[in-house]
Amino acid sequence: MIAKHGSRTGKLYGTTWLALLALTGVMLLVDGSPLPRAALLAVLLSAMLLKASLIGANFMHLRSERLPLTVMVIVGLLVTGTILFVLIAPDAVRISTMTPYR
Repeated sequence: MIAKHGSRTGKLYGTTWLALLALTGVMLLVDGSPLPRAALLAVLLSAMLLKASLIGANFMHLRSERLPLTVMVIVGLLVTGTILFVLIAPDAVRISTMTPYR
């Protein structure tokens, strides 16, 4: 579907794009701020979740789909993320205990 300039769909995509751009800017500003690690992590994860929700709802058109399809996509993403985390976490723990090479 091609959105005409000035149409409702075009405005939705433009607004979503601007929101994603603003969230990215906030994430970059927060990254350079002297926040405690837990607060930094909470803000960045919240922003990433909000960005993923905006992309899924507007660009993947999940807002207008039936609930079972939306739930299936969300569950699939969560399962994939969990599998990737489980596979990567042991290496992250191992790397943090390694001594630097000299």
